[in-house]
Amino acid sequence: MNDDLVLKLLKQVKSGEVSIIDARSALEGIELSEDNYLSAVDHGVFNEPDAGTIVRSSLSPAGDSIMVVLVGLWGLIWTLFWAGSLSYGLYNHWDQQLLSLFLAMTLTTLIIMGIVYLRFVMPDIVIIKHRRNKYITPNDSEGWKKYEV
Repeated sequence: MNDDLVLKLLKQVKSGEVSIIDARSALEGIELSEDNYLSAVDHGVFNEPDAGTIVRSSLSPAGDSIMVVLVGLWGLIWTLFWAGSLSYGLYNHWDQQLLSLFLAMTLTTLIIMGIVYLRFVMPDIVIIKHRRNKYITPNDSEGWKKYEV
């Protein structure tokens, strides 16, 4: 999908290529009516989008932030600790209540890591696809080819 001029300008301002003052002066003469604004806001939210439409929820994901790295390392260390304790407890026939705590803490840590991954790492572009009707062709006996080595 080709980006429009305003989105390119916003990306350049975000990266620092263009200053905010230059961007404001570039957009100075642009008029936006209320009808155009409302139709742009409503598109994809209240209207049914076409198949293959790309819907963008924000400019860019924050997957390279230090918080994501720290949560990943924290989750990896604690998952190894809880899973290792669970394995050691299973081997030494510990009480089931303690083993269930270790299993619950392992799954909770993995769920927290999954939530952080989905929220901050996954891309923010959603491609809308609709299901099509299935059509099964009849078996063509002439379509098969016999290959010999």
